[in-house]
Amino acid sequence: MGGKERRFAQVDVFGADALLGNPVAVVIDGDGLSDAEMARFARWTNLSETTFLLPPSDPAADYRLRIFTPGGELPFAGHPTLGSAHAWLKTGGVPEHADRVVQQCGAGLVELRRDAHRLAFAAPPLLRSGKVDEETLERVVASLRIAKTDVLAAEWVDNGPGWLAVLLRSASDVLALAPDFAAMGDLKVGVVASQPDGQDTDFEVRGFVPAFGIPEDPVTGSLNGGLAMWLIGSGRAPAAYVAAQGTALGRAGRVHVEHAHGRHWIGGDTRTIVSGTVRI
Repeated sequence: MGGKERRFAQVDVFGADALLGNPVAVVIDGDGLSDAEMARFARWTNLSETTFLLPPSDPAADYRLRIFTPGGELPFAGHPTLGSAHAWLKTGGVPEHADRVVQQCGAGLVELRRDAHRLAFAAPPLLRSGKVDEETLERVVASLRIAKTDVLAAEWVDNGPGWLAVLLRSASDVLALAPDFAAMGDLKVGVVASQPDGQDTDFEVRGFVPAFGIPEDPVTGSLNGGLAMWLIGSGRAPAAYVAAQGTALGRAGRVHVEHAHGRHWIGGDTRTIVSGTVRI
């Protein structure tokens, strides 16, 4: 059969334990593949994201990453960033600086820090922020099948994929959502609410992206990066917190957020679940 044998890993990202996070498919030897071949393989894996590791073209980067959903390419995404950095390190990648990794992607250079516990990326700046306009908010609430009075606030938190965020009154309201994905159309909607006291997390999050071929993303680093900027910046969240995501899908995602030295760090556990080769 045609194709070249390439190293491959499937990494679970953000899970509280194995198989409870969001998987990403990583083609470690991605050099030489065309755009069409990358897109075709991403459709075949049918995961929320598939990535391809490439030599960097920027001397400041340790590697270059291309990120595909089943519906197309993204300039940046969070859980693929963490999972791909994990795969790169586990398969022999050596960063220029021992305590950090620099990734080149469509959104530019993204810095990751690593310590004894987990990887975390520095959330890229928002491309769009501010309040969601009334016309768009009407579409959002209709697609979420809620009333506008259920929304405490709505903001653009777009750092590449196109996210907007809606703040609801309670975590139970977030978990009860049953969206109309046809009505949602091309909107990328994140929903968040505070957890009640006594929980092991501070916020409940869900992310809906039907335009990418994944109606609900299990755990979403880019969304949580945008949410962190909004929630911490507006005083709705402390400088460090943990968000739960994926609960409604039977996952147990845990996103570790910290604002330190002017940067928002989005971290999570990473585990290699599948390793081997693929022929593409």
